[in-house]
Amino acid sequence: MSNRILVGTKKGLFDLRRTGAGWSVGTVHFLGDPVSAVLGDPQSGTLYAALALGHFGNKLWASHDDGRTWTERVAPAFPPKPEGTEDPHPWTVHSVGMLEPGGVPGRIWAGTVGGGLFRSDDHGESWILNRPLWDQPERQKWMGGGNDQASVHSICVHPANANDLVVGVSVGGAWRSRDAGATWSLIGDGLVADYMPPELQGAKEAQDPHRVVQARSNPDRLWCQHHNGIFRSDDRGTTWTRITSAKPSAFGFAVAVHPDKPDRAWFVPAVKDEKRYPVDGKLVVSRTDDAGKSFAVQTNGLPQQPAYDLVYRHALDIDGSGERLAFGSTTGGVWVSENGGERWAELPARLPPIACLRFAA
Repeated sequence: MSNRILVGTKKGLFDLRRTGAGWSVGTVHFLGDPVSAVLGDPQSGTLYAALALGHFGNKLWASHDDGRTWTERVAPAFPPKPEGTEDPHPWTVHSVGMLEPGGVPGRIWAGTVGGGLFRSDDHGESWILNRPLWDQPERQKWMGGGNDQASVHSICVHPANANDLVVGVSVGGAWRSRDAGATWSLIGDGLVADYMPPELQGAKEAQDPHRVVQARSNPDRLWCQHHNGIFRSDDRGTTWTRITSAKPSAFGFAVAVHPDKPDRAWFVPAVKDEKRYPVDGKLVVSRTDDAGKSFAVQTNGLPQQPAYDLVYRHALDIDGSGERLAFGSTTGGVWVSENGGERWAELPARLPPIACLRFAA
């Protein structure tokens, strides 16, 4: 099991460590600065932190010595927008929302609010915009969900084939590449966008997958927490089945899947659309063990009414064992489970609002 959790918040990066006495806050990095994405690269051991500093721009920092010192790297950025283009979207990175190991030494993928997918092949020393996805004609129809611009937020790299990628875009659907991003296919038969006019609800480019994750043991099994419910794919995103048995709600942002039991997945439900708070003011986690046929609502150790903690798409994670989970909320709470969510323990600290949370070695 992983004994370390990196928590990116509105006011810094908090390094949580597990000791014999439980979990506690260790070193705090970038105190006062909003951290939008974190990564502990399992291949190189490098830690990465993306900072979204508003009009001061985006920053990317890396540490090769377990966080004792940090070196600034070049953050992903668009080339200049061509003059005379009819593209309605600004070529601007609002923030880096996702950092994902690329499956080969030195490679990292970055998804951004602004709709750009970027790749580095030199441990984040430089970045290149993936033009084949950016130049797709369907991108002209992408739009913001919770952000003003579209967000590339989920990057699923096949564990046995680094060239096979599935990415999720809010709002722009799900895309797959089999050649490391040289070409792309818009996938997602079966996804449904209830917020669109009836004739467009099945349009693939109109889908809002809040988060897409893959099972390590069976990467063809994908789980999607969509704006309009929970979906499961058994063919790496080509087709999807809508899950209708979720309770107390099928709305939310985060999803985690057991690495070796692809039928088991966790969600943090909420009231949808403009409300966005836990159902009945009770913070719960729902888990399915049978590929979505049924769900168990987990409450042990979680605050009940009144509790209005919302969990963002990157603020729920599972470690490689499949038994240890953690999530953080918009009100600064962190909960950890050592047994698949049967029982949760709250970290005895109140952190700033949490944007992302990730286990690290």
